[in-house]
Amino acid sequence: MILNPIRASVEPVRKLIKYIGLPKEAKAERQRDLRGLPQRDLGCEIAIKEGIEWLCRAQDLSKSKDGGVARHYSLVSGWGASYPETTGYIVPTLLDYARQRSDDPVRARAKQMLDWLTSIQFPEGAFQGGTVEAPRKVPVTFNTGQILLGLASGVKEFGDQYLRPMERAADWLAKTQDPDGCWRTYPTTHGAPGEKTYETHVAWGLLEAARILPEKSYARAALANVRWALKWQRNNGWMDHCCLTDPSRPLTHTLGYALRGIVEAYRFSKEEAFLCAGRKMADGLLQSLRQDGFLPGRILPDWRGAVKWSCLTGSVQVAIGWLLLYQETVDRRYLDAGRLATQFVRKTVKMEGSSNLRGGVKGSFPITGDYGRFEFLNWACKFFVDACVLEQSLKG
Repeated sequence: MILNPIRASVEPVRKLIKYIGLPKEAKAERQRDLRGLPQRDLGCEIAIKEGIEWLCRAQDLSKSKDGGVARHYSLVSGWGASYPETTGYIVPTLLDYARQRSDDPVRARAKQMLDWLTSIQFPEGAFQGGTVEAPRKVPVTFNTGQILLGLASGVKEFGDQYLRPMERAADWLAKTQDPDGCWRTYPTTHGAPGEKTYETHVAWGLLEAARILPEKSYARAALANVRWALKWQRNNGWMDHCCLTDPSRPLTHTLGYALRGIVEAYRFSKEEAFLCAGRKMADGLLQSLRQDGFLPGRILPDWRGAVKWSCLTGSVQVAIGWLLLYQETVDRRYLDAGRLATQFVRKTVKMEGSSNLRGGVKGSFPITGDYGRFEFLNWACKFFVDACVLEQSLKG
């Protein structure tokens, strides 16, 4: 019983020592977040521009200097090495931007990313987990599915030179799927063991491949996975087994993955069961959203927030899910929630100052939160740009 008071008295000292050891830039960002969000929202257009430019810098400044996108910029340790998984799904974001704005340099960057990814593809068609510098390079289902999104967009934009890499990745996913639709054999290298319902986001990758090669079995495999995942959906919309490390209070990041996969299954198949399931989950998430747009970074099965920080990646992913559902249902609640959550994240993004930070998106708000602490993450920026683009396109 004596240990608890001792530990409680030591903890503030330990935190102070840790704070004193932080670089000046990290201390400044921490203090900025403690003051709260600015009231001004600079809007979608400037956010999209600055976000794309940050992703371009992340490609140029990647520690591994290989054409991929740096996993992060850390206020403690600087730029990280390229991350194949997220580079894969950054490709469609850059190609959409380049197409809409006739931006050939950004288009060329996306092609450079694709060329790097195809150069590191395993012979069997899969891709590794972790950053390119991971000590163990093993095939991982989830990472392969995310890169598949980029390869499919590459085929649409550049033609057949990426068709065979796309086909190999999709074939591998279909081949390694269990009969019930789940993927169990090649799990992530940095999560808890067990089934993952957020791999509906892998199913989305297969659906994009199915649009290009409809004669293959990709759509069947994808929809089988989503049906398997929905066996774990509760009556209140909650998804069990939906986190990397703690399914009892999952990250909004992984909940956002799951929601997107379910919504994309509906958009592809028009099966009402998928729309119903997506709406149940989206409605549950509406209960977690504060009036100022704050979404807790981890959520409990009754949709109450479990933490006081926000996972900004998850916030914009969930916002995308809401905005896509608005397109399908014209339910105003989804439009309002999507705008509110995206606006909250926009207010956390610096649109001026240091090029390492300008346009980048933190892992958490405040930046001391437990997701990507003191880091600006490439996938957070990617989903942020996607959310702003989608919000900008919607009327109402």
